Amino acid sequence: MLPVLAGLAFARWGAAAAQESLPGGRFVCTSLPLDAACPLPAVPAPGGGLPPEEELKATVLRLRETILQQKETLGNQRETIRELTAKLGRCESAPGGPDGKGGAWRKEAAAKGKDTMGDLPRDPARIIDQLSRTMQTLKDRLENLEHQLRSNVSYAALPLDLREMLQRRLGDLERQLLSKVAELENEKSLLHNETSTHRQRTEAALNALLERVSELERGTSAFKSPDEFKVSLPLRTNYLYGKVKKTLPELYAFTVCLWLKSSASPGIGTPFSYAVPGQANEMVLIEWGNNPIELLINDKVAQLPLFISDGKWHHICVTWTTRDGMWEAFQDGEKLGTGDNLAPWHPIKPGGVLILGQEQDTVGGRFDATQAFVGEMSQFNIWDRVLKPEDIMNIANCSTNMPGNIIPWVDNNIDVFGGAAKWPVETCEERLLDL
Repeated sequence: MLPVLAGLAFARWGAAAAQESLPGGRFVCTSLPLDAACPLPAVPAPGGGLPPEEELKATVLRLRETILQQKETLGNQRETIRELTAKLGRCESAPGGPDGKGGAWRKEAAAKGKDTMGDLPRDPARIIDQLSRTMQTLKDRLENLEHQLRSNVSYAALPLDLREMLQRRLGDLERQLLSKVAELENEKSLLHNETSTHRQRTEAALNALLERVSELERGTSAFKSPDEFKVSLPLRTNYLYGKVKKTLPELYAFTVCLWLKSSASPGIGTPFSYAVPGQANEMVLIEWGNNPIELLINDKVAQLPLFISDGKWHHICVTWTTRDGMWEAFQDGEKLGTGDNLAPWHPIKPGGVLILGQEQDTVGGRFDATQAFVGEMSQFNIWDRVLKPEDIMNIANCSTNMPGNIIPWVDNNIDVFGGAAKWPVETCEERLLDL
């Protein structure tokens, strides 16, 4: 830095000499000691709140800025140095100074305490060389600082608190990642389960459809149409009955419709009963003794305002839903009664046995002759929903044929035992006329 300050001193001296170079004037040369301190730009002391890496970067940037400024100063002063060199030669080659009295002028200047140019380097090339060396030294320091900065950033150990903070952050990120992976695995498992359930339901529906198509293709029914038959149960015994081959799925609502003809007394008996393991009275329609017709769901009872023991054909429908245990009773298309709280929120259990004409005390057996149905029945259908009143009316007045989507009335789905028989049934219009 000392040669740089010397160059700045030369610039100041050159400006003063240029003003006194007029004819009749003289040169005044002011020297600057070579050992003068070279002030550096103020650098903030460490510990100012910045990390060591940031302080090193700031120092490097300041040194770069200083070098660029010195380069610019050196370029601007080269021309001045050449002019000053010429003027210095004139000062030292004059025999007696500008006024022809060189020795006296030097002594006078010394007596007045003024410095002379004799203290400055004689060769301007040395000044340029010193400035070049200073520039190179600054470049070397800059490269060393950059190398140190790279080394500190790449390999030096981080402060303890910084390491702990990074470790905590990495731990948090790892826990978040594991939590997200677990969540995705759960979603994958749930999706797989839902897909499996949907596939099972689809396969069950397809199997039922294929079975129905196979039955229609076989055409083994003895009747002109698979549903144009009736089951006759002429005696009150414990061994005449019909059995539905298909069982029920789990039901949250249902509609059961059938045509009945009975003149038995007292009571018509049990048109149908559905029993499951642990509950023989899961779903029963019964009239025995002098009691009214009753609908049993999970052994809970609702009395229905139906009257069908007059020996004529009647169309009967009962509906039920697990929501609040709501029920409805229809006779010949007309709603005669409704109620609630019949086994509310209890779904009909699947996998049981459905019997026509007998009441079950165990699943599929232990019939009681006093509760047997006596008469004829046809078009026994079950849906897994509550039919609209207009649909029930259309079925009852023969304006529509609507087989049950759970249990349809077809010949191949009904087996008879103990002397019960299947016979061709009257047409719907003939049954309607019998009302």
